[in-house]
Amino acid sequence: MVRVKAAAFNPADWKSIDHGHRVTEWPFVPGIDGSGIVEAVGDKVEKVVVGDEILAIFSPNDRSGSFQEIAITHEMTVAKKPASWSFEEVAGLSVCYFTAVIGLGIGLKTSLPFLKGGPREGFEPSSVLVVGASSALGAATVQVLRLVLPEARILATSSPQHHDHIASLGVDKSFDRNSPSLVEEVKRATEGSKGVEAIIDLVGAGREERYLFETFASDGPQKYAQVWTGEDAIEVPSGVDSTMFKAGDFPELQGSQNIMLSLQNLLAESKYKLPIPIYNLGQGHTGFANGLEMIRKGVSGQKLVANP
Repeated sequence: MVRVKAAAFNPADWKSIDHGHRVTEWPFVPGIDGSGIVEAVGDKVEKVVVGDEILAIFSPNDRSGSFQEIAITHEMTVAKKPASWSFEEVAGLSVCYFTAVIGLGIGLKTSLPFLKGGPREGFEPSSVLVVGASSALGAATVQVLRLVLPEARILATSSPQHHDHIASLGVDKSFDRNSPSLVEEVKRATEGSKGVEAIIDLVGAGREERYLFETFASDGPQKYAQVWTGEDAIEVPSGVDSTMFKAGDFPELQGSQNIMLSLQNLLAESKYKLPIPIYNLGQGHTGFANGLEMIRKGVSGQKLVANP
């Protein structure tokens, strides 16, 4: 049981409210990201004790949604908060990191050397295009990619105002997704101007922006990992190896019970940075109402948080 000190907003929150996404019964409490202080633990809990400051993944229902003062979550979804990080800063780390690890381990099928019990062998592309790198998930994925593939050429699409920030997280070269010459620009940034070996699409861009598939090297593995956005899988051109992934796929990944422990360790070792800047909406119902309205309209390059 956690006394929530800060909760972060995700697109899933407004989709739950507006469309019933992941809602099993009404009324319900939204919120899947948050941080706080442990107030009580079950008899079999071993990783945390009462008084620990934590960040966690929550579930959107009346007992476990993070948009409330007290919420219950599972030990596997918890990581201890570093003393140097505020509750607001860590509130939005869990879901994007967890999903990024799933995206690499299941979506691209890479190794995950930092994950206890995780895969030690896997796909090793020499170049990867991260689509939507300035989102929280995108910025988390860039960091995990750099840990997994330290020698790979990591390319990314985002709005130009975010290019410097994602470069600081590990991107080698960024591109404006709206550039009319994007395909040529991406290919020129790869060895021999052949194109990329893998794409990880974190915003479902491939559904409408079909030219993204032209950035693949014609003689390469053409691996495409697409995050589930609530819609059917994106159809891909012939020859492209596509995998859809979502956080809920974790049972399929070796070592998934230790994903949050790996985040805890990376934070403690200063090997993981704040993916995107936070914007604190303040305390109480007004902050949460404003946050939901903002996330409905779309927020670029910021993680919205509020305090119950």
